[in-house]
Amino acid sequence: MADLLAYLGLFVSALGAATILPMQSEAVLVGLLLTGKYSTFWLVAAAGAGNVLGALLNWILGRGIERFRMHRWFPIGPQALERAQRWYQRYGKWSLLASWLPIVGDPITVVAGVLREPLPMFLLLVTIAKVGRYLVLTAATTGLT
Repeated sequence: MADLLAYLGLFVSALGAATILPMQSEAVLVGLLLTGKYSTFWLVAAAGAGNVLGALLNWILGRGIERFRMHRWFPIGPQALERAQRWYQRYGKWSLLASWLPIVGDPITVVAGVLREPLPMFLLLVTIAKVGRYLVLTAATTGLT
């Protein structure tokens, strides 16, 4: 049961970290890896799945965002959204490969929804970016580099 809770906790932290919430999943992954108690494959799978699902929530938010953009409670500041839109317009769908980056990564996934990036391509590129980051972090943590 404790193992399941560890994987679930990592999933939830990765999901939250991929949204506009100020959360961090890398420290949770590294901490669990360093214990040596958990399957590396399942840790990366849980973190990747949570992070991609969080990005998908951003994409869904982006699909309906325009009608709420000027509300005070809107979760993304106008400067961050404009910066992400410029980035996305310059690099197109390939900018989703930068979705793992801090600060600009999450707004890019929202902008992908605003600009109606097709879901299959969105999921493919975001999965490459997000799981790739966790694989690099795992390799660096476990000495596989």
